[in-house]
Amino acid sequence: MIRTMIPWLPGLTLHSLAIMVSLLTYILTTRSARERRPPSSAIGWVLGMIALPYVVLPLYLIFGRRKLKRRNATRLADNAPATHWAEELIDSFGLPGASATNVRWHQDGAAARSALFEIFARAQQRLDVGTFILTDDPFGREVSECLIKRAQAGVRVRLMIDGLGALQLPRARLHAMNRAGVETAIFGPLFRGRNSGPRNLRNHRKLVVADEAQLWAGGRNLAIEYFTGESGRRPWRDLSFDLDGPVAIAASRQFEADWRASHGRPAGTLKPNPSASGDAIKRASRAQFLPSGPDQSEDTVHSLLIAACFHAKERVLAVTPYLLPDAALTAAIRLAARRGVRIDLCLPRSSNHVLADFARGRTLCTLAEAGVHFHLLPEMVHAKAVVFDSTLAISGSVNLDSRSLLLNYESAFVFYSAADIEWLADWVTALIAEAEPYVNHAPGLWRDLAEGLLLTVGYQL
Repeated sequence: MIRTMIPWLPGLTLHSLAIMVSLLTYILTTRSARERRPPSSAIGWVLGMIALPYVVLPLYLIFGRRKLKRRNATRLADNAPATHWAEELIDSFGLPGASATNVRWHQDGAAARSALFEIFARAQQRLDVGTFILTDDPFGREVSECLIKRAQAGVRVRLMIDGLGALQLPRARLHAMNRAGVETAIFGPLFRGRNSGPRNLRNHRKLVVADEAQLWAGGRNLAIEYFTGESGRRPWRDLSFDLDGPVAIAASRQFEADWRASHGRPAGTLKPNPSASGDAIKRASRAQFLPSGPDQSEDTVHSLLIAACFHAKERVLAVTPYLLPDAALTAAIRLAARRGVRIDLCLPRSSNHVLADFARGRTLCTLAEAGVHFHLLPEMVHAKAVVFDSTLAISGSVNLDSRSLLLNYESAFVFYSAADIEWLADWVTALIAEAEPYVNHAPGLWRDLAEGLLLTVGYQL
């Protein structure tokens, strides 16, 4: 009998060894980097390594890392004492404190376009542009030409595009900008050996900074559908804003860290600008820059959202294009609704990502049963904002999905002033007035299984 089994032993040993090596690699890399993974993600990786170690181990080595050693020194030396629980939490992350600023919200794409080109024109020494997507459509070409003109006028212009988003821009246009004096960098290029981390960690931050003093930010990519629309089609609903002061400085430092990670030439020291002095400008709002992503030791926005759900007493208003939160955030939202907090969440009936729409069904069902009110817009909405009571609001590039909250490089801004919070609340409420209520339907068995599979592994890619 032993002789009969001997021919099979090498194969069994090799497969067992592959499983052991895979699991040991997972344990050692997770422990050494002190990775804190969502349970569904950890279970998915481990089961995959047991079932298909030869396939899953290479995928893990390519996509498995969630935090990088790079840590950004974005904290300002003159952080004022915290006056809000959210400030105390963000301060514990070692990030810049809240500060006075002037905020100007962009009601629609036309206002956002006007503000964007105004920021371009204000730059006298340096103009930094970070985006996920810059397209070759009429709007993208208009942006490119404007950057070229600013570079030819003597302004140092730096353009950084994510490696995945850069696939939509012809290399000829990048070369044309380079020849005209615009410095360009690709963050996390997909097809080059030199990279700042795993290929699935995308830079989703949208920051435009003029002279480290004026900032344009939000959820809009530099493409026509986010601003004016084309061929008679309405632009997507989206949110952006501009502001100044120390908040802009903090965002500028984040851009610099990302630029250096993309192997761009470091910024020099700007000449003093008397007109940008804090003493000369009266700032009516109070806000805070909150970066999130693999370069942060904590999942900053994710943590703030969970904490805010437990602090909320009366209302939560939110808008997002994609709703795929992890179990912890889902539980926080559900428990807030159970406590009697009125939660209204607005999202498109059909977004531009079919898989995200398919996978959100389980979340919608779970939260609707707890009392969350969903409002479905007939057109695409790309805005990202959450309002808690009348004391806190968050807006920026972060979607309410696990990829944005746990994987991507993102930029959020926290607003503490009553005027900004109510502006956002009114903007979301106006969207809700145009939407139709979500009707909860329990999914069938096969759909439920497919949704569970996507929720477990889909966001990793």
